Order: sequence, then structure tokens, then C-alpha cells
Amino acid sequence: MIEGRGKLLILFHLFERGRLRYSQLEQLIPGVTQKMLAQQLRALQADGVVRRIVHDVVPPRVEYELTPLGDGLRPALEALLDWSALRVAHT
Repeated sequence: MIEGRGKLLILFHLFERGRLRYSQLEQLIPGVTQKMLAQQLRALQADGVVRRIVHDVVPPRVEYELTPLGDGLRPALEALLDWSALRVAHT
């Protein structure tokens, strides 16, 4: 579910900041292409981890947030961040 280029970064930003617009995610992830971001968001939606919210306004506004299933990944990803910090501290 979380395998793929950029998925972890998307999840970390949604954990940290909550609901985000596509353009915000694009700015937060260095070097991401529009195609890659769109593909990864679609895959996370298909897996039930991320929800796409379309607001009925002009111009259209779309936001992304974690589903309860996606939020359930939080402890595992926090543990991964802790492990990464320890690894960096020992190098």
C-alpha cells in the first residue's frame, strides 16, 4: 500500500498537516512531478488510505486527507521516523 515513489512523503505530510490541497503537496515534496503526484494520490485513494474531497465551488477546489485506515498507519510511520533518527545519530 505504501510502496511507491513519494507515497511515504505524501502520508507524512498529511499526518503532520491534516487536509492539504494538491498544490500544497506539490510544493512540500521536492522534485515531485505532477504526473507522479497524481499517480501516487490515485493509488493511495484506491487502497483506501487517502480520501479526495471535491468542493463544489468555482474554481474547483480539491483537498486530500487521510481516511481512518490511513490514520491507522501513524504508529508504524512514527516508529520508522524514530528509527531513521537513531540511524542518522549513529553515522
